[in-house]
Order: sequence, then C-alpha cells, then structure tokens
Amino acid sequence: MGRNRRLEKLLEDGDRWFEGFFEWLDGQYDVASGGFYYAASSRRTNVYGPDIESTAQALNILERTGLIGRWSDRMRRKAVRFFQARQDPDTGLFYHADPNMRLDGVSVARALGYSLGALRMLGAEPLHPVPERSPATPAYMESPAAYGEWLRSVSLSNSWRGCDIIASSAVHLLALPPEKRAPYVREAFAHLNRIQDPESGLWGEGTRYVRISGTFKLHIFYERFGVPLPRKAEIYRSILETLREDEATDMCYIRNPISLLASMRLAIPAEELEEICEMTLRNMGRLKQGDGGFSRELGHSVPAPNVAQVKPGEAYPDMPPPIVLGLGLAEGDMNAGTQAVLIRYALRELAGLPVKHFAVADHLFTDRWEE
Repeated sequence: MGRNRRLEKLLEDGDRWFEGFFEWLDGQYDVASGGFYYAASSRRTNVYGPDIESTAQALNILERTGLIGRWSDRMRRKAVRFFQARQDPDTGLFYHADPNMRLDGVSVARALGYSLGALRMLGAEPLHPVPERSPATPAYMESPAAYGEWLRSVSLSNSWRGCDIIASSAVHLLALPPEKRAPYVREAFAHLNRIQDPESGLWGEGTRYVRISGTFKLHIFYERFGVPLPRKAEIYRSILETLREDEATDMCYIRNPISLLASMRLAIPAEELEEICEMTLRNMGRLKQGDGGFSRELGHSVPAPNVAQVKPGEAYPDMPPPIVLGLGLAEGDMNAGTQAVLIRYALRELAGLPVKHFAVADHLFTDRWEE
C-alpha cells in the first residue's frame, strides 16, 4: 500500500472515534431556547442552561460537517433569538446569565466573537450595534501608548492564559476604524515579535503544551490582522518534539498543535505527517467518553472551561471566577467536541485529502419537536 493510501486509511479509521458523537450532539439541543447545553450534566441539573459558547460551537460543528442545511427556518429563528436575547443594549456585548462572566474579559471577548459569527451564519444581525467604545471597553484602549503599556504588563508565566488575554484584545482593536486601529496594531506586533523565543518559536512560559497553546492563541491574533506568523520552522520542530515526548491530557493540547500546523502550511515530510496523524488520533481517542462525546480533560469534562487553562498545581495572577457550565463528570462536553471535529478536518487538510463529511443518521438535527 502506498504512503498516501496508508495515510488516507489511517484517517478513515480514525472516524471510529466519532461513533455516537452526533447522537450526543443532537441530545444537547434545547428545544425551548434554541440553544445547546455544554454537557449532559448541564441539562440534568436544571441550573446550567444552554450557553453562548456551547451553542455557537454546536452551530460551527453543524456548518463544518455540512449538517446545518438540515435545520428548518423555525430552528434558525430560535437560534437567532437565543443570541439576540443575550446582547446588552448598553454595551453591544453578549453575556450569559452568570454574573461572573462580566468579570472575565476573555470570556466576554469570546462571546462577542461567537455571537456575531453565529448570527452571520444564520443570516441575521445583532439587535444593537457594537460601538467603538462603550462602558465595557477596557481602559487600555484609551490610546496606543496605554495599549502598549498594558501589553507589556500581561504576564506570560502561563503562556496559554497570558497569550489568550492578549489575543482577546483583538475584538476591541477591530471595533476601531482602520486609521485609528493601525497604531494599536503596530504596538501589538512590535511587542510580540520582540518577546518570541527565537529557538523554539514559542511564547511565554509553562510546559511545552502550555507554550504551544499560547502560541496557538497568538497565531489567531496574527491571522486576524493579516500578519505572517514568525519562525514557523522553529514552531514546527517544537510541536513535533512535544507530540513525541509529552502526554496530551487536555483536548486543547491535541487540537492546538494541529490547528497551528494547518495554518502554517509547511511542507511536512511524509513520514512525519503520518506520525503526527497517528499520534493525534491516538491522543484524541483517549478522551472519548461513553456517552458518545469527548471530554476536555483525560477522564472527565471540566466544569468551568474559562479557567481550565491553569491546571491544578499551577498559578496565574488575577484569575477570573469560574463560569460553571457543567459538573465535570466523565462525560462529553461541547468544548472538547468542537475541537475533536476541528482536528478531524484539519488532519485531512494536512494530508492533502478532499473534504469528506461524516455519514450521519437522517433523523438527527431536524425539526421533529412540537412548539
């Protein structure tokens, strides 16, 4: 069997990890609100309702897998109302019912991006404009100099968390008109290019997976402003060494390297590409749960994904309060599920294979409920 065919078969065999996944995903849908729950325990407790991120992530899965076309107009209208109802008219931002969300700037930025993206996907608009400045705009946006000072103050003692904080500032930069945005962007990339490790290509401190995850967050920031990611060859070597030598205990540790590789578009030697795919699928399979979903961490879901970047025994200054979405049981969760799907499609892209969707039962994701 030729190497290309062997790689294709390896990836096709990897689809076995998705047996039961789409039944699990369909089961997270909430008919009343038009949103999706984070995990099965979220529904059972009757406390953690459908949330912004889980709903947007579910919609992204449906779009990526070609299943969003099964949704009826009624289901689309419900989803539009779900997001529009969570927009604050004073700030234009989107919030969960949990008041802790307003205390976490990263989560607020993520909710804004997710909500606007979901509404665009559904052919709708937010009810209220997202202003250039609002009561929720951070103080660091007062001037480019203030932004630069803030950037230099962000701790990268945990690269993943620190780089996520920096990357989340993109939503505020993008709210500015281009002529006002330019000096902020210059501040950002002057700082980031200066502090990148020239040997590893990574940013910040922590374990190698933590540093790769931080680098992944910054690659999104670079992409949003059309700036090439520096030192791609060094980043590739760091990823390959980490995959070979370190244990991946978090779905993000599995997804983030693959998304980085897919975005960097390097010419990866065939033997190494096959090795990368094999290691990634093996690691992903370890997070498969009995309910059909995938868990964020090895053996269990995480109850509050907004603080899951900093693991037990690690520390980071001024961590926000947890935004609890589930019970953290041995169960699938939406955060891990969306990443597993991203991994599957990214591996096919890396292998140069055409897009191939899953075979999903016809009754799933259809409007089969009473009003």
